[in-house]
Amino acid sequence: MSRALVVVDVQNDFCEGGSLAVAGGAAVAAAVGGQARSGGYAHVVATRDHHVDPGGHFAEQPDYLETWPAHCVVGTGGVELHPALDREPIEAVFDKGEYAAAYSGFEGRADGVPLADWLRERGVDAVDVVGIATDHCVRATALDAVAEGFTTRVLLHLTAGVAEASTEAALEQLRTAGVDLQGEVHRG
Repeated sequence: MSRALVVVDVQNDFCEGGSLAVAGGAAVAAAVGGQARSGGYAHVVATRDHHVDPGGHFAEQPDYLETWPAHCVVGTGGVELHPALDREPIEAVFDKGEYAAAYSGFEGRADGVPLADWLRERGVDAVDVVGIATDHCVRATALDAVAEGFTTRVLLHLTAGVAEASTEAALEQLRTAGVDLQGEVHRG
């Protein structure tokens, strides 16, 4: 089995001080590097919200379900990977959501190559998913990983959730889909 680590959206705007901050995001950013270096991964990749004009994804009066405040806008510091995230092990960054909402890292591309194709080209058949936020992009990425045929684990101690209720609902959805959940979600 060849396993990859998928680091989901550990970006400035999703960590404390960002436009759509998740409590505990910076701690997750700092801790992911240790996992990347010691986890025995064949490959390590990251995903990134990369918005140019995502249409109705942004709203002045967001509902925080389908619409959100502006975040991870190309050309701003918020789109960048958090400085506490160790970039050395990361081989490729998959950008998603330029012109539409995109929650799953499997919607992203690096140099035009979709994440699933990139992983398969390298013989990966299993993934560990970590990052921000447990109840949104981590959930969507893990569900798509299963749908794409990858054996999937979410390392919960290296994720941060937006809200208790939506995080618990996401965990139940992941369990039902057959995702192996390990540890506990980081609580900010």
